[in-house]
Amino acid sequence: MIASFWRNPHARRLGISIVAIAVLELMTGPPGNSEAPTAGIRESFLEASSFFGLFRTARWVVFFFVAILMFAIWTLLLWKGSRIRSGISSVLAAPRAASQRRPVRWGVGLALLVLAFMMPHIETDPFWQAAMVEQIAVYVLLAIGLNVVVGFAGLLDLGFVAFYAIGAYTTAWVTGALPTPPPFHIHFNPFFAIPMAIGIAMLAGIILGAPTLRLRGDYLAIVTLGFGEIITIFANNLYGITGGSQGSNPIPHPSLHLGPIHYVWGLKPVPYYYLTLTFVVIFLVAFSLLEHSRVGRAWTAIREDEVAAESVGINPLKYKVMAFAIGASTAGFAGVVTASQSNQIFPSSFTLQFSINILVLVIFGGMGSIAGVVIGALIIQTAYSFLLHSPPQGYQPADLYMYLGALLVIMMIFRPAGLVPSRRRKREIRLSESGEGHMDEVLTGDTP
Repeated sequence: MIASFWRNPHARRLGISIVAIAVLELMTGPPGNSEAPTAGIRESFLEASSFFGLFRTARWVVFFFVAILMFAIWTLLLWKGSRIRSGISSVLAAPRAASQRRPVRWGVGLALLVLAFMMPHIETDPFWQAAMVEQIAVYVLLAIGLNVVVGFAGLLDLGFVAFYAIGAYTTAWVTGALPTPPPFHIHFNPFFAIPMAIGIAMLAGIILGAPTLRLRGDYLAIVTLGFGEIITIFANNLYGITGGSQGSNPIPHPSLHLGPIHYVWGLKPVPYYYLTLTFVVIFLVAFSLLEHSRVGRAWTAIREDEVAAESVGINPLKYKVMAFAIGASTAGFAGVVTASQSNQIFPSSFTLQFSINILVLVIFGGMGSIAGVVIGALIIQTAYSFLLHSPPQGYQPADLYMYLGALLVIMMIFRPAGLVPSRRRKREIRLSESGEGHMDEVLTGDTP
């Protein structure tokens, strides 16, 4: 009887919906303890909670209705899915056609730039003004840089945080905030540490890439993962150079003195926001031009089929090293902003978890799509800042990466090209689904 009931597709979908929501309810419920091992399971279902201040009831009631809603949406998509998709396509046809025109794209970009410029005046809450720099603008920079490595060149980098750490510690070094003396015993202004941090981060990308980029796929990912961990361990243990786990000494704020111009950034986040926004625009323009240049086409060829690219005269190692170095430049600058704004840096800030977070932003937004990674970083980091500032009832900070992991799985299943995919990436996935490519190439750049 149970077997015949389970063979019914509607019953199977309902059962899957209830089980999935029950697991979600259990994972987001209160934690257990050693004295009452089952307390966490029991309270996950029976605890009375106020959901967004609308009503108060046992958790299982709300989650049960969520399961029913999930079942209804699932059934509707199977029943009217093709009609819904065609309706959405017809609605989006005009915006898509308009987006193909260069004047429209430039106009939208200019309007978004004006909006970004006005944001500190629109949002005056101190928390959000700080979050716009620390949690949004810096992550946009890092996502743009990692997109060069993962999206353009197809190289899976799990140690991108290392270049971010190098930029931050370079700033601390040249300003005299580390135990080791600064270069030439001159305490540089953090503003003039920007080119040095970017240059040293790019040099680190070359040093990492030259001996290791002959590897591919998972092997390359493991090497980059190890590089990120090595930098963190060095920063944590070399007390005589980095200050170790105690962190650096106070790092001065940037200042600019050129002729009649005398400006000190200070403690307020708004000046750092405008500085970061300026460099975001510079990197966006430079990487957009680079994507459509000969170098960008070489990256695309290597990503799609490295053997074929080498057969037509492209040197894979050369262009892979270039991708690592160029991608590291944004991380170097992001390190300067973080170090000079926070006044002190600690090795615990540069962990593997940070690299995974940046990779999630790139995959969610759309690998290879510059607009996509920017939008992905804005959405996820704004949501993260909202959860920090105004957490809803029942939200636990420890659950954040569970939500990110679930989001990543859903994106890879239903929209593997990302939220705003690049045309090249969409074509690769379409060829893979038709049997003319390898799905592994979509993320790792593997070739047969």
